[in-house]
Amino acid sequence: MIELLIYDKAYRRLRDEIDGLVQPLVMDDEGTVRRGIEVLEAQDVKPEIAWANRDVYTNGPTRDFMVACLKAPALKWLQSSAAGFEHPVFKSLVDNGVRLTNANVSAISIAEFVLARVLEAMHPNAERHQLQREQVWRTTEFREMSATSWLVVGMGSIGQEIGVRARAFGAHVTGVRRNVAGDEPADKMIAPAALLDHVPQADVIVLATALNPSTENLVDDAFLALCSPETILVNIGRGGLVDEAALLRSLDAGRPALAILDVFANEPLPAGDPMWTNPRVWVTAHCAGASEGTSTRGDQFFLDNLKRYVAGDALLKEVHELADR
Repeated sequence: MIELLIYDKAYRRLRDEIDGLVQPLVMDDEGTVRRGIEVLEAQDVKPEIAWANRDVYTNGPTRDFMVACLKAPALKWLQSSAAGFEHPVFKSLVDNGVRLTNANVSAISIAEFVLARVLEAMHPNAERHQLQREQVWRTTEFREMSATSWLVVGMGSIGQEIGVRARAFGAHVTGVRRNVAGDEPADKMIAPAALLDHVPQADVIVLATALNPSTENLVDDAFLALCSPETILVNIGRGGLVDEAALLRSLDAGRPALAILDVFANEPLPAGDPMWTNPRVWVTAHCAGASEGTSTRGDQFFLDNLKRYVAGDALLKEVHELADR
């Protein structure tokens, strides 16, 4: 029977669907792998399939799991919940002949996160709550999203979900993509070469693209100098998309108005990092996709793909370029 490497938390949730279809090799929080009640030595962990789901990446035995994958001579397919594949471990797996698939199941939750944070920036909710506590009757002005122009850099699954929601509020959305499909939920699509021409007009700039040599430090001094003092910059892609030192300098100089950052070059963001205390930076801990819906969609997608693999059918969302998003 085909052997599947799976994290204990995910297995306990889906054991009824997995047992009988494949033989699970279950890894616990300490990195110990069991086949049933049998504890396996490292050299005996030889799965054909591995599922690195959100549980593994979020407080799971991430390193032990990926090391087991790298050392598995029979591994043929890895399903990952990661949005990108820029980490060197994925290249090593591909070099070993492993097929990679992702699911982009976090696109909906990340898009909702972006809209929630941008709305929070446009509405003086903290002031409204304070006025209620003080029982003060005073009008609070706010900014309408319908009057804003959005620049969404990267119109893959995540960028498209963001575009749908921003346009639902009446915002004008310009999408940036290397290969335009023609059906993107945007009012205008441009190529990356035209990006800087559109930065000055953008009220909201969202980074939703993959990190690769062409996008590393995309937001640099030149990019930031073109931002309006009213611009809201949102990064839910990868920390390496932003030159963080340049961003801090530019914020101190008055542009953009706000940086909403869920990802950073170094994670966890170290204590004492100036991002924590800068009044024009909102920090969250790479949690834009941390919803119950992400996990539910991820489970179902993996089970669907697992049945396809066992049946010898084509896999969904197979990645042919490591920069795919």
